[in-house]
Amino acid sequence: MAVHDDLSPEERQELESIRRRKQELLQDIQRLKGEIAEVTNEIDNLGITDERKSMQRNKQVFMGCKKFNMDPKKGIRFLIDSGLLKNTSDDIAQFLYKGEGLNKTAIGDYLGEREDFNLEVLQAFVELHEFTDLNLVQALRQFLWSFRLPGEAQKIDRMMEAFAQRYCHCNPGVFQHSDTCYVLSFAVIMLNTSLHNPNVKDKPSHQRFTTMNRGINDGGDLPEDLLRNLYESIKNEPFKIPEDDGNDLTHTFFNPDREGWLLKLGGRVKTWKRRWFILTDNCLYYFEYTTDKEPRGIIPLENLSIREVDDSKKPNCFELFIPDHRDQVIKACKTEADGRVVEGNHTFYRISAPTAEEKEEWITSIKKAISRDPFYEMVAARKKKVSALTSP
Repeated sequence: MAVHDDLSPEERQELESIRRRKQELLQDIQRLKGEIAEVTNEIDNLGITDERKSMQRNKQVFMGCKKFNMDPKKGIRFLIDSGLLKNTSDDIAQFLYKGEGLNKTAIGDYLGEREDFNLEVLQAFVELHEFTDLNLVQALRQFLWSFRLPGEAQKIDRMMEAFAQRYCHCNPGVFQHSDTCYVLSFAVIMLNTSLHNPNVKDKPSHQRFTTMNRGINDGGDLPEDLLRNLYESIKNEPFKIPEDDGNDLTHTFFNPDREGWLLKLGGRVKTWKRRWFILTDNCLYYFEYTTDKEPRGIIPLENLSIREVDDSKKPNCFELFIPDHRDQVIKACKTEADGRVVEGNHTFYRISAPTAEEKEEWITSIKKAISRDPFYEMVAARKKKVSALTSP
């Protein structure tokens, strides 16, 4: 106070003015810090949200591909309902043409269906193939590698007819009519079998192949050089036909990490149901019967945790849950009795094993299969940091 007593009234007023300006500046700096923190947080959240959306989309695509491989129509319906595919023949054809994660037997079965919409998809699928300036064998090699021909004659007929029309459109003048291309395509496929199947002892010669195809070009003969070139191409290199990798559980769940009967507690209705569980591809699948064509439910294990729990009604229990988010519904899907695929409604999955030993084995196997999303952990770490800064 003594220092202030030495100041003149004008100096005191100036000092007070400086103090007020200093206080205002400190408030402005604090406000700017807050605004910068908010903007930074929004930018961070925007990036994380976009990345999370992308990862969630990829997870749903994976589920859709699995369902397609078990039942093509239901798989397509799931992808459409999830907003991952447009309900148009062009979009579905593109999806099948890319074929990422798809069973080629299932693609062939879907394309061979006689329903009007499937025929439209087949037409769009064939038009994605570019056959210009390819000879017939080269075009067939490309076409027959994009799916596996189904076993039904009517399906094969529709698909090969679409191929012949597309080939003639891309290569006008090679054949008089698409029927010529259709017949010759079958002759080439049969030749491939005769030349390269070890069970066929009588191998056809070039002359016999030529004789077999006389008069098919709208009543006339095809150039002998063309037929010889096709014959030599097949003789030198057989078609690479996709393996018949199956369209059932023997393929989709081949060599699982673990499988067996377990009891599962319901989500809304808290009853215990006996289910056949298969652990593979970082997912847990469960079925009503081992002979079922598709699972009743799919539980992606990404970012889940597992723990042992005591249950008064069942022994040997463990739970799958989302750490730090007890009330959040786990991202999973299940098939209703009417065939609809819907999102699961579990905030946790409680499961009972037949024995204590099996419980331990399941827990160990699932822990190994659980994958981590680094962005999930980044968000959790950020929340902890904010909580620590704001706590008194």
